[in-house]
Amino acid sequence: MKILLTGVTGQVGWELQRTLMTLGEVIPVGREQMNLAQPDTIRQTIREIKPNLIVNAAAYTAVDQAELEPDLAMAINGIAPGVMAEEAKHLGAAIVHYSTDYVFDGTKSTGYTENDPANPQNIYGKTKLAAEEAIASVGVDHLILRTSWVYGLRGKNFLLTMQRLAKEREEIRVVDDQIGAPTWSRLIAEVTAQILLPSLQNTADFFARKGGLYHLTSNGKTSWYGFAQEIFTYDLQQNERKLQRLIPITSEEYPSAATRPAYSLLDNIKLSHTFKIVIPDWQKILDLVLASS
Repeated sequence: MKILLTGVTGQVGWELQRTLMTLGEVIPVGREQMNLAQPDTIRQTIREIKPNLIVNAAAYTAVDQAELEPDLAMAINGIAPGVMAEEAKHLGAAIVHYSTDYVFDGTKSTGYTENDPANPQNIYGKTKLAAEEAIASVGVDHLILRTSWVYGLRGKNFLLTMQRLAKEREEIRVVDDQIGAPTWSRLIAEVTAQILLPSLQNTADFFARKGGLYHLTSNGKTSWYGFAQEIFTYDLQQNERKLQRLIPITSEEYPSAATRPAYSLLDNIKLSHTFKIVIPDWQKILDLVLASS
């Protein structure tokens, strides 16, 4: 299988370069080769490579900045995946695309399922939903994997920000009224590869039976404050800390350009049952990540 992979410098894309090697030839494509804000370069690159599978891990992920750059965010997050889907359909290929918990408004008090209506409250969420709808409308073989609160040991994410601030500040204030599931970038990549492995035998049959929309997150739930507490409980670098106080605050006390959903927990039962995958709780995974850092 020839796999075109985008977003190779991002958290998930970086991990996918390794995990997808079990499926075939991975061709990583960077911004220099394929600018997602320019549809012509997307079409040209895909037609030159002629992949059997496109895995799109690229995205405009600056949630607050997206409020100031809605057109650019839509070009990268909303329009580009639709173009990829069209080119994949033309080639008889399939596409895997990653979406977000921010397609929901956060008004539920239980985990969102794939059947719940989306109602994004910020530009980022709206652009990601636009991509979901574009891919589905093309009629291409696809998997759309919604995930949440992605973190890892590289790039920009909540874990690394907390570790840095703990060395710089005596006090850190963290929002405690937004609920979700922290999800390790490597878990996303490994589950993706595991899901796709059966497709090597018969790609068309695999996507006909199991293609569609799934939620791919860790199990369990917490707030950003709870996430921070776990980081500092298990962080092996605690001797280097300046931090003395971790203080829970409300969203109103931490104003931001983009509105975040108060409750964006994703129910991942459909994925677990369909692909017979057991996903651990987020605390156990975080402990593993910190122990290996």
